[in-house]
Amino acid sequence: MTKIKETSTNFANKEALENDCREVYASNIIGGQWSLAICCYLIGGKHRFGELKKCLPNITERMLTLQLRKLEENKIVTRTVYAQIPPKVEYELTEIGKELAPIIKELGKWGEKHRLLK
Repeated sequence: MTKIKETSTNFANKEALENDCREVYASNIIGGQWSLAICCYLIGGKHRFGELKKCLPNITERMLTLQLRKLEENKIVTRTVYAQIPPKVEYELTEIGKELAPIIKELGKWGEKHRLLK
């Protein structure tokens, strides 16, 4: 995941689009295959890191970590650390993240319909 420099034209364009178009803002938060896929699995409830990794076998641990951090920064996912040995960490959708459930389900319906038209 490449971070755009805040002084670049690309950054300015991205920021302007996000400010002018709520759909672009939302898409930038959950856009990309991994973020959306993580949210899809978390709709079903809490998951530990290893469980998410098993659900997404082609994602690297580094990418999963980066995506979870991004979702956490955007208040879509919450991370709970339990004080036990070995450490236990669970991820789940926040209330804001749970609001995405019907939208994600509708995307799934659209994707299924569109795939059938191919």
